[in-house]
Parts: sequence; structure tokens; C-alpha cells
Amino acid sequence: MAVTTKATIASFGGQLLKCVHNASTTNCEMGFNLYLPPQATINPLRKVPLLIYLAGLTCTGDNGAEKGFFQHAASQRGIALLFPDTSPRGLNIPGEDDSYDFGSGAGFYVDATKEPWSQGYRMYSYIASELPRTVFDNFNQVDGSRVSVFGHSMGGHGALTLFLKNPGKYRSVSAFAPIANPSSCDWGRKAFGGYFGDEDKAKWAEHDATELVKTYDGPALDVLVDVGTADNFYKQGQLLPENFQKAAQGKEGKVNIRWQEGYDHSYYTIATFADDHVNHAARYLLE
Repeated sequence: MAVTTKATIASFGGQLLKCVHNASTTNCEMGFNLYLPPQATINPLRKVPLLIYLAGLTCTGDNGAEKGFFQHAASQRGIALLFPDTSPRGLNIPGEDDSYDFGSGAGFYVDATKEPWSQGYRMYSYIASELPRTVFDNFNQVDGSRVSVFGHSMGGHGALTLFLKNPGKYRSVSAFAPIANPSSCDWGRKAFGGYFGDEDKAKWAEHDATELVKTYDGPALDVLVDVGTADNFYKQGQLLPENFQKAAQGKEGKVNIRWQEGYDHSYYTIATFADDHVNHAARYLLE
């Protein structure tokens, strides 16, 4: 699928590309940001690994690219960054723009099975397959054999579930304040009920990191999670990282939850610890 680059922005010695393409899984034009580090722009024949960042509720592909400061460490380590959108856009489904936590900007990285959302809200397939394939086909500098994933809030949920559902596909995973047990929080119950139906709890479990980790049988876990102690959404019970950590007990490896004193749910927190997460991925992408 062809990609149109609408802007090229110099960043940390590399290039941030703002792109669009027509996506078959979501039935609409989708935008994304792609950061190519200097190692790839100076020598286009050099292959660099890819780290996918999944953003949270209300976000687009611009938020992480413009406020996350991931390019700093990525430029030093020679890692490309991919920033997808968080939902289809402009499908004109009744109600898709009515609330911040469902529909537009809130695709929850699932493939909806309930009408009318199944007509285009297929963000799991888009992120797991169509978008990276499109990037690999159009940007030869990006190495499709070395991919990691991380994310924030709803995107942290997406990163964890993609990693756990596809053992070995992603070399590493990390998350900022992830919605780690969506079946047990208000955000998740609303999204899963709307996209899957309230009765299909088995489908809910297929996209709940706390449930998935119980049956995970892949490479040893090394999950980095940062949560701020001043995160109001954590205090409201929307994130539930302890449930995920408890469910992972007994699995080979570790879930490392770092409680960051005084930090909240915002991109100020993400930017503060951005280098740590890129370097976490680098240990696996560059080995």
C-alpha cells in the first residue's frame, strides 16, 4: 500500500515523517508518524530496528512524536520509531464522536466484533499486521525482523496485549501507566462491552493483559512499567497494574513496576522516563 509523506521534520539528527495511507483493515485513510534516526538517513542502505509506540485515549500519532521525546535515545541507539493513530477516523458511525473513551481516539487496539463497530474498528489487525507491513514495504531502512512495542495508558494496554498474544513477534515490551486489567475497570468495561458485547467475556479475556499473562508461554518476561504515584487515573482504579503483576507471578522472568514519586498520567512523566524505555527496547533490538 502506497504511503504519502506530508511533512519531513529534522529531529535529533534524523527525520520525523508525517505520513498517510489508505488502510483496508480500518476502511479509511490513516495517519502515522515515523522517525528515522540519523543512522538510517545518512546511510539509507543500513537497516535499523523498529520500536512501535501506542498512544492513549484521545490521542493521535502526533502526541508521542511531538511530546514523548523518544527521538533523543532513539537517535543515539539507531532505532526507528513508529507512532500510529489510536482509531479509525471519519467512518461516520453514529456515536463515534460522542465520548472521549469510546469510538474516535479510543479504538483500544482490538478488532470489534459487534456491529456497527466491526465495519472499521479493527485496530488490533491494523497495528499487528497492516501498518508495519506498509512501513516495511515503503521504507527499506526499517528492519522488519527486529520489532518491539511500548505504549501509554490505553496504548500500554495495547502494547502488553500485542506482546502477550504473539510470543516472539516483538522482542520487548514496556508501558507507561497501562490499563493493565481492562475487564475490571470502567474504561475497559465500556470499550469491551461496546466493541465485543457485554456477554462475550471470553473475547474480553483475549484482550486483557492480566488474563493473557496467566497462559503466556513465550520467551522469559522482562516487562518495564512506570506508574506515577500522583496519577489520578491510577487512584480511580482504571490502571490496576498490581493485578497484572500478581497474575504474572510464577512466570519465567519479571514484571518490573517502578512507582515514580509525584509523577502523574501526563506526557511530562513520559518524557522524563522516555530514555529508559527506549534503552529497555534497545537491549533486545540491538543484541
